[in-house]
Amino acid sequence: MTSILLIGAAGQLGQELQRKLPCIGTVKSLDRRCLDLTQTDRIYQAVYECKPDVIVNAAAYTAVDQAEREPELAHAINAEAPTTLAEIASRIGASLVHVSTDYVFDGQSHTPYQEAALTGPISAYGRSKLAGEIGIRQACDRHIILRTSWVYSTWGKSNFVKTMLRLGGDRPEIRVVADQVGAPTWAADLAQAIAILISRSGATSDRVHQGLPNGLLVQSSSPVNGSSQESLWGTYHFTNSGVASWYDFSVAIFEIASQLGFPLQVQRIVPISTAEYPTPAQRPAYSVLSLKKTAAALGGYPPHWRQSLKKMLAELYTHSYESAYSLRR
Repeated sequence: MTSILLIGAAGQLGQELQRKLPCIGTVKSLDRRCLDLTQTDRIYQAVYECKPDVIVNAAAYTAVDQAEREPELAHAINAEAPTTLAEIASRIGASLVHVSTDYVFDGQSHTPYQEAALTGPISAYGRSKLAGEIGIRQACDRHIILRTSWVYSTWGKSNFVKTMLRLGGDRPEIRVVADQVGAPTWAADLAQAIAILISRSGATSDRVHQGLPNGLLVQSSSPVNGSSQESLWGTYHFTNSGVASWYDFSVAIFEIASQLGFPLQVQRIVPISTAEYPTPAQRPAYSVLSLKKTAAALGGYPPHWRQSLKKMLAELYTHSYESAYSLRR
Protein backbone atom coordinates (compact mmCIF):
# COMPACT_ATOMS: atom_id res chain seq x y z
CA MET A 1 0.00 0.00 0.00
CA THR A 2 1.28 3.45 -0.90
CA SER A 3 2.53 5.51 2.05
CA ILE A 4 1.53 9.19 2.00
CA LEU A 5 2.79 11.95 4.27
CA LEU A 6 0.33 14.85 4.42
CA ILE A 7 1.75 18.15 5.66
CA GLY A 8 -0.62 20.96 6.55
CA ALA A 9 -3.37 18.57 7.62
CA ALA A 10 -5.27 21.08 9.77
CA GLY A 11 -5.90 23.62 7.02
CA GLN A 12 -9.03 23.77 4.91
CA LEU A 13 -7.40 21.83 2.07
CA GLY A 14 -5.57 19.54 4.47
CA GLN A 15 -8.82 18.47 6.12
CA GLU A 16 -10.34 17.67 2.74
CA LEU A 17 -7.23 15.69 1.81
CA GLN A 18 -7.60 13.65 4.99
CA ARG A 19 -10.95 12.52 3.58
CA LYS A 20 -9.72 11.80 0.02
CA LEU A 21 -6.20 10.41 0.31
CA PRO A 22 -7.06 7.20 2.24
CA CYS A 23 -8.65 6.00 -1.01
CA ILE A 24 -5.18 5.71 -2.54
CA GLY A 25 -2.90 4.84 0.39
CA THR A 26 -2.12 4.93 4.07
CA VAL A 27 -1.86 8.49 5.30
CA LYS A 28 0.18 10.04 8.09
CA SER A 29 -1.00 13.58 8.76
CA LEU A 30 1.03 16.39 10.30
CA ASP A 31 -0.12 19.91 11.13
CA ARG A 32 1.84 22.91 12.35
CA ARG A 33 1.52 21.77 15.95
CA CYS A 34 3.53 18.68 15.00
CA LEU A 35 5.85 20.18 12.41
CA ASP A 36 7.34 23.67 12.38
CA LEU A 37 8.16 24.32 8.73
CA THR A 38 10.67 27.01 9.67
CA GLN A 39 12.86 24.32 11.28
CA THR A 40 14.75 22.42 8.58
CA ASP A 41 15.97 19.73 10.97
CA ARG A 42 12.39 18.99 12.04
CA ILE A 43 11.36 18.58 8.41
CA TYR A 44 14.15 16.08 7.82
CA GLN A 45 13.25 14.19 10.98
CA ALA A 46 9.53 14.00 10.14
CA VAL A 47 10.05 12.75 6.61
CA TYR A 48 12.77 10.24 7.45
CA GLU A 49 10.67 8.81 10.27
CA CYS A 50 7.74 8.28 7.91
CA LYS A 51 9.69 7.24 4.79
CA PRO A 52 6.70 7.96 2.54
CA ASP A 53 6.23 7.10 -1.11
CA VAL A 54 4.46 10.43 -1.62
CA ILE A 55 4.72 13.73 0.24
CA VAL A 56 1.72 16.05 -0.12
CA ASN A 57 2.45 19.60 0.99
CA ALA A 58 -0.80 21.44 1.68
CA ALA A 59 0.84 23.83 4.15
CA ALA A 60 1.51 27.45 3.32
CA TYR A 61 1.80 30.94 4.70
CA THR A 62 -1.38 32.38 3.16
CA ALA A 63 -1.80 35.71 4.96
CA VAL A 64 -1.29 37.76 1.79
CA ASP A 65 -1.31 41.21 3.38
CA GLN A 66 0.66 40.17 6.45
CA ALA A 67 3.35 38.73 4.18
CA GLU A 68 4.21 42.30 3.20
CA ARG A 69 5.25 42.83 6.83
CA GLU A 70 6.74 39.34 7.30
CA PRO A 71 8.41 38.50 3.98
CA GLU A 72 11.12 36.42 5.66
CA LEU A 73 8.58 34.20 7.42
CA ALA A 74 6.53 33.82 4.24
CA HIS A 75 9.70 32.88 2.34
CA ALA A 76 10.70 30.33 4.98
CA ILE A 77 7.36 28.52 4.84
CA ASN A 78 6.47 28.97 1.17
CA ALA A 79 9.92 28.69 -0.44
CA GLU A 80 12.54 27.17 1.84
CA ALA A 81 10.36 24.43 3.36
CA PRO A 82 9.01 23.12 0.02
CA THR A 83 12.54 23.12 -1.39
CA THR A 84 13.73 21.10 1.59
CA LEU A 85 10.84 18.66 1.11
CA ALA A 86 11.80 18.29 -2.55
CA GLU A 87 15.44 17.62 -1.68
CA ILE A 88 14.45 14.94 0.83
CA ALA A 89 11.94 13.39 -1.57
CA SER A 90 14.65 13.09 -4.21
CA ARG A 91 17.05 11.45 -1.74
CA ILE A 92 14.57 8.81 -0.57
CA GLY A 93 12.99 8.16 -3.96
CA ALA A 94 9.63 9.69 -3.03
CA SER A 95 7.44 12.02 -5.08
CA LEU A 96 6.23 15.45 -3.96
CA VAL A 97 2.86 17.09 -4.55
CA HIS A 98 2.85 20.80 -3.75
CA VAL A 99 0.04 23.35 -3.89
CA SER A 100 0.87 26.76 -5.34
CA THR A 101 -1.13 29.80 -6.36
CA ASP A 102 -2.41 32.08 -9.11
CA TYR A 103 -0.51 34.89 -7.36
CA VAL A 104 2.68 33.84 -9.15
CA PHE A 105 1.27 35.83 -12.11
CA ASP A 106 1.07 39.61 -12.44
CA GLY A 107 -2.56 39.71 -13.53
CA GLN A 108 -1.97 41.66 -16.72
CA SER A 109 -3.22 38.92 -19.06
CA HIS A 110 -6.67 38.92 -20.62
CA THR A 111 -6.72 35.21 -21.40
CA PRO A 112 -6.34 32.23 -19.02
CA TYR A 113 -2.76 31.64 -17.90
CA GLN A 114 -1.23 28.40 -19.14
CA GLU A 115 1.25 26.52 -16.98
CA ALA A 116 4.26 27.74 -19.01
CA ALA A 117 3.16 31.39 -19.04
CA LEU A 118 5.63 34.01 -17.87
CA THR A 119 5.38 34.55 -14.12
CA GLY A 120 5.69 37.91 -12.41
CA PRO A 121 4.35 38.04 -8.85
CA ILE A 122 3.42 41.48 -7.51
CA SER A 123 3.30 40.64 -3.79
CA ALA A 124 5.62 39.18 -1.17
CA TYR A 125 3.27 36.21 -0.90
CA GLY A 126 3.39 35.59 -4.65
CA ARG A 127 7.17 35.90 -4.74
CA SER A 128 7.54 33.40 -1.90
CA LYS A 129 5.28 30.89 -3.64
CA LEU A 130 7.14 31.25 -6.93
CA ALA A 131 10.45 30.70 -5.14
CA GLY A 132 9.00 27.49 -3.73
CA GLU A 133 8.06 26.29 -7.21
CA ILE A 134 11.55 27.02 -8.53
CA GLY A 135 13.19 25.21 -5.63
CA ILE A 136 11.03 22.13 -6.13
CA ARG A 137 11.73 21.93 -9.86
CA GLN A 138 15.47 22.15 -9.26
CA ALA A 139 15.54 19.57 -6.45
CA CYS A 140 13.09 16.82 -7.41
CA ASP A 141 12.11 15.42 -10.81
CA ARG A 142 9.15 13.45 -9.45
CA HIS A 143 6.97 16.38 -8.50
CA ILE A 144 3.51 17.75 -9.17
CA ILE A 145 3.00 21.47 -8.58
CA LEU A 146 -0.68 22.34 -8.60
CA ARG A 147 -1.54 26.02 -8.85
CA THR A 148 -4.98 27.01 -7.62
CA SER A 149 -6.97 30.11 -6.65
CA TRP A 150 -9.63 31.50 -4.32
CA VAL A 151 -9.87 28.33 -2.20
CA TYR A 152 -12.74 27.90 0.26
CA SER A 153 -14.07 25.02 2.32
CA THR A 154 -16.53 23.94 4.98
CA TRP A 155 -13.50 23.47 7.21
CA GLY A 156 -11.27 26.09 8.77
CA LYS A 157 -12.09 29.31 10.54
CA SER A 158 -11.80 31.80 7.72
CA ASN A 159 -12.25 31.96 3.96
CA PHE A 160 -14.13 34.28 1.62
CA VAL A 161 -17.38 32.31 1.77
CA LYS A 162 -17.45 32.22 5.56
CA THR A 163 -16.46 35.88 5.78
CA MET A 164 -19.33 36.83 3.48
CA LEU A 165 -21.80 34.76 5.51
CA ARG A 166 -20.61 36.39 8.72
CA LEU A 167 -20.85 39.91 7.28
CA GLY A 168 -24.14 39.15 5.57
CA GLY A 169 -25.61 38.00 8.84
CA ASP A 170 -24.81 41.33 10.49
CA ARG A 171 -24.96 44.08 7.86
CA PRO A 172 -27.60 45.34 5.44
CA GLU A 173 -24.98 46.46 2.90
CA ILE A 174 -21.64 44.96 1.85
CA ARG A 175 -19.09 46.46 -0.55
CA VAL A 176 -17.11 43.96 -2.62
CA VAL A 177 -14.31 44.41 -5.17
CA ALA A 178 -15.56 43.86 -8.71
CA ASP A 179 -12.44 44.43 -10.85
CA GLN A 180 -10.39 41.41 -9.75
CA VAL A 181 -11.26 38.35 -11.81
CA GLY A 182 -10.37 34.74 -11.16
CA ALA A 183 -11.99 31.38 -10.36
CA PRO A 184 -13.28 30.14 -6.99
CA THR A 185 -12.13 26.67 -5.96
CA TRP A 186 -13.84 24.30 -3.54
CA ALA A 187 -11.16 22.55 -1.50
CA ALA A 188 -13.04 19.24 -1.76
CA ASP A 189 -12.71 19.29 -5.55
CA LEU A 190 -9.05 20.28 -5.30
CA ALA A 191 -8.35 17.45 -2.85
CA GLN A 192 -9.97 14.91 -5.12
CA ALA A 193 -8.00 16.18 -8.10
CA ILE A 194 -4.79 15.73 -6.08
CA ALA A 195 -5.77 12.15 -5.25
CA ILE A 196 -6.44 11.38 -8.91
CA LEU A 197 -3.19 12.95 -10.10
CA ILE A 198 -1.21 10.98 -7.52
CA SER A 199 -2.91 7.74 -8.55
CA ARG A 200 -2.18 8.37 -12.24
CA SER A 201 1.36 9.65 -11.82
CA GLY A 202 2.99 6.28 -11.24
CA ALA A 203 3.43 7.00 -7.53
CA THR A 204 0.79 4.42 -6.58
CA SER A 205 -0.20 0.98 -7.76
CA ASP A 206 -2.98 0.53 -10.31
CA ARG A 207 -5.32 -1.07 -7.77
CA VAL A 208 -5.90 2.22 -5.95
CA HIS A 209 -7.89 3.62 -8.89
CA GLN A 210 -10.91 1.55 -7.86
CA GLY A 211 -11.07 3.33 -4.51
CA LEU A 212 -11.21 6.87 -5.86
CA PRO A 213 -14.41 8.79 -5.15
CA ASN A 214 -16.61 9.69 -8.10
CA GLY A 215 -18.23 12.93 -9.13
CA LEU A 216 -15.34 15.36 -9.66
CA LEU A 217 -15.13 15.66 -13.40
CA VAL A 218 -17.89 16.76 -15.71
CA GLN A 219 -16.43 16.57 -19.21
CA SER A 220 -14.69 13.51 -20.61
CA SER A 221 -11.19 13.79 -21.98
CA SER A 222 -8.18 11.58 -22.62
CA PRO A 223 -5.16 11.27 -20.30
CA VAL A 224 -2.15 13.43 -21.07
CA ASN A 225 -0.40 12.12 -24.22
CA GLY A 226 -2.83 9.21 -24.05
CA SER A 227 -0.56 6.90 -22.12
CA SER A 228 2.68 7.65 -20.29
CA GLN A 229 2.33 7.96 -16.53
CA GLU A 230 5.69 9.67 -16.28
CA SER A 231 4.36 12.54 -18.37
CA LEU A 232 2.17 13.52 -15.42
CA TRP A 233 5.07 14.97 -13.44
CA GLY A 234 5.22 18.74 -13.70
CA THR A 235 3.06 21.83 -13.15
CA TYR A 236 -0.72 21.95 -13.40
CA HIS A 237 -3.56 24.37 -12.80
CA PHE A 238 -6.71 23.43 -10.92
CA THR A 239 -9.70 25.61 -10.13
CA ASN A 240 -13.38 25.09 -10.59
CA SER A 241 -14.56 25.88 -14.10
CA GLY A 242 -15.91 29.30 -14.96
CA VAL A 243 -14.83 32.85 -14.16
CA ALA A 244 -15.96 35.36 -11.54
CA SER A 245 -15.06 38.60 -9.84
CA TRP A 246 -15.12 38.78 -6.06
CA TYR A 247 -18.39 40.69 -6.48
CA ASP A 248 -19.87 37.92 -8.66
CA PHE A 249 -18.75 35.35 -6.11
CA SER A 250 -20.35 37.23 -3.21
CA VAL A 251 -23.65 37.67 -5.07
CA ALA A 252 -23.78 33.92 -5.71
CA ILE A 253 -22.94 33.15 -2.07
CA PHE A 254 -25.84 35.21 -0.78
CA GLU A 255 -28.24 33.98 -3.45
CA ILE A 256 -27.58 30.31 -2.70
CA ALA A 257 -27.31 30.82 1.07
CA SER A 258 -30.67 32.57 1.11
CA GLN A 259 -32.26 29.69 -0.81
CA LEU A 260 -30.83 27.21 1.70
CA GLY A 261 -32.16 29.16 4.68
CA PHE A 262 -29.06 30.79 6.13
CA PRO A 263 -30.06 33.72 8.37
CA LEU A 264 -28.99 36.85 6.47
CA GLN A 265 -29.48 40.59 6.99
CA VAL A 266 -27.78 41.78 3.81
CA GLN A 267 -30.02 43.66 1.39
CA ARG A 268 -27.53 45.27 -0.95
CA ILE A 269 -24.15 44.26 -2.38
CA VAL A 270 -22.23 47.18 -3.83
CA PRO A 271 -19.52 46.61 -6.48
CA ILE A 272 -16.39 48.68 -5.85
CA SER A 273 -12.96 49.05 -7.44
CA THR A 274 -9.66 47.83 -6.08
CA ALA A 275 -8.68 51.47 -5.59
CA GLU A 276 -11.65 51.89 -3.24
CA TYR A 277 -10.45 48.98 -1.09
CA PRO A 278 -6.68 49.46 -0.70
CA THR A 279 -4.69 46.62 0.88
CA PRO A 280 -1.00 46.27 1.84
CA ALA A 281 -0.47 43.64 -0.88
CA GLN A 282 -1.31 44.04 -4.54
CA ARG A 283 -3.63 41.43 -6.06
CA PRO A 284 -3.63 40.28 -9.70
CA ALA A 285 -6.45 41.98 -11.60
CA TYR A 286 -6.89 38.87 -13.75
CA SER A 287 -5.73 35.46 -12.53
CA VAL A 288 -7.84 32.94 -14.42
CA LEU A 289 -5.87 29.72 -14.89
CA SER A 290 -6.11 27.54 -17.99
CA LEU A 291 -7.48 24.09 -17.16
CA LYS A 292 -6.74 22.36 -20.48
CA LYS A 293 -3.64 20.46 -19.36
CA THR A 294 -5.20 19.39 -16.09
CA ALA A 295 -8.45 18.32 -17.75
CA ALA A 296 -6.44 16.07 -20.06
CA ALA A 297 -4.60 14.54 -17.11
CA LEU A 298 -7.73 14.04 -15.01
CA GLY A 299 -9.99 12.90 -17.82
CA GLY A 300 -12.35 15.88 -17.73
CA TYR A 301 -12.96 19.43 -16.58
CA PRO A 302 -13.85 20.32 -12.99
CA PRO A 303 -17.42 21.33 -12.11
CA HIS A 304 -18.49 24.93 -12.53
CA TRP A 305 -17.76 27.05 -9.47
CA ARG A 306 -21.45 27.77 -8.82
CA GLN A 307 -22.21 24.04 -8.73
CA SER A 308 -19.46 23.39 -6.19
CA LEU A 309 -20.37 26.47 -4.13
CA LYS A 310 -23.92 25.16 -3.80
CA LYS A 311 -22.61 21.78 -2.59
CA MET A 312 -20.31 23.42 -0.06
CA LEU A 313 -23.04 25.69 1.33
CA ALA A 314 -25.44 22.76 1.59
CA GLU A 315 -22.78 20.82 3.48
CA LEU A 316 -22.20 23.77 5.78
CA TYR A 317 -25.91 24.17 6.39
CA THR A 318 -26.33 20.55 7.44
CA HIS A 319 -24.14 21.22 10.45
CA SER A 320 -25.77 22.42 13.64
CA TYR A 321 -26.16 26.18 14.02
CA GLU A 322 -23.29 26.29 16.49
CA SER A 323 -20.96 24.31 14.25
CA ALA A 324 -21.91 25.99 11.01
CA TYR A 325 -21.54 29.45 12.49
CA SER A 326 -18.41 28.88 14.52
CA LEU A 327 -17.01 31.41 12.04
CA ARG A 328 -18.80 34.08 14.09
CA ARG A 329 -16.57 33.40 17.09
